Amino acid sequence: MSGPKRFWTDVAVVEWGGGYSVALDGRQIKTPAKQDFIAPTRALGEAVAQEWREQGERMNPKAMPQTRYVNSVIDGIAPQRAAVVGTVAAYGGSDLLCYRAEHPEELIARQAERWDPMLTWAVETYNAPLILTAGIMPVSQPEPSLKRLAAAVDAHNDFALAGLHDLVSISGSLVLGLAVSAGRLDSAAALSLSRLDDDWQIEQWGADEEATETAAKKAADFGEAERLINLTRDA
Repeated sequence: MSGPKRFWTDVAVVEWGGGYSVALDGRQIKTPAKQDFIAPTRALGEAVAQEWREQGERMNPKAMPQTRYVNSVIDGIAPQRAAVVGTVAAYGGSDLLCYRAEHPEELIARQAERWDPMLTWAVETYNAPLILTAGIMPVSQPEPSLKRLAAAVDAHNDFALAGLHDLVSISGSLVLGLAVSAGRLDSAAALSLSRLDDDWQIEQWGADEEATETAAKKAADFGEAERLINLTRDA
């Protein structure tokens, strides 16, 4: 199914409302909820403008991730920021890195080698030690650690929060999401850590086409989330 037909020729970034908007043939775009479309940094405004410039004869919203992010922040995240912070912070109570395999020994060792340094980083950076468990039985994490991790989430501006939300929800790890946001890891390294168990299974049994396509989409989405944070780092 093709999208709406392209109706503009010129795309420009304009200062507006304390930030930067995008104008199509001189008319500023709006969010789906008809609010002013305002990016907090020129870098994000330019990234959005480039997405509009690269559209073909028919619009393809899937090829406009940064545009979608700005829309979702203005229309969805900003009005319910506290709820979004809570949703993201809640991952600290069930962080992927804390749930270890019971067997085989090689997988147990691989998890320890690759995941333990990130948990150490969380202690050093946020004073937030987390408890490990084997298997799928839930473990209660220390409340002071969860509060400090929640404060780290809340320290993000609305746009960076949108990126962090996707980093955390895709990886299943608040620690990995915060590590990307803080520049401790890039998105490729963090996603690789989050896929450690999946990659182990692939090594044993091979990959199927559907799983490979899903992994590629997650990698693209993960990268765009990191990019959003970087584009709004000075906001």
